Amino acid sequence: MSLVVGFALPAAGCVVEARPVHPVAAVVVAQPPPPPPRAAEYVPPPPPGPPGVVYVWQPGHWRWNGHEYVWNPGQYAERPAHVERWIAPHWDEHGGQWIFVEGHWA
Repeated sequence: MSLVVGFALPAAGCVVEARPVHPVAAVVVAQPPPPPPRAAEYVPPPPPGPPGVVYVWQPGHWRWNGHEYVWNPGQYAERPAHVERWIAPHWDEHGGQWIFVEGHWA
């Protein structure tokens, strides 16, 4: 099943589409400027945890709120069993549109 949601933001002068892409959701942002460079952030030591628990740093990233890019700071997350790594959320440019790809475990 595929779901495409589109709506116009007249005040922002852009179009935003949410397209769930298996297994990762993507948001298409047309017309705004490209996202700013990644902000510098301090990566603290991982929190203590029980034996066998692995914490993975999920770096911060920019999100589009319909009007501007907003920085979401990084955080630690417990790595689920049977996964190899964290794929950080990121922006890709395709044909003049910016596509946000959600972070996910792989």
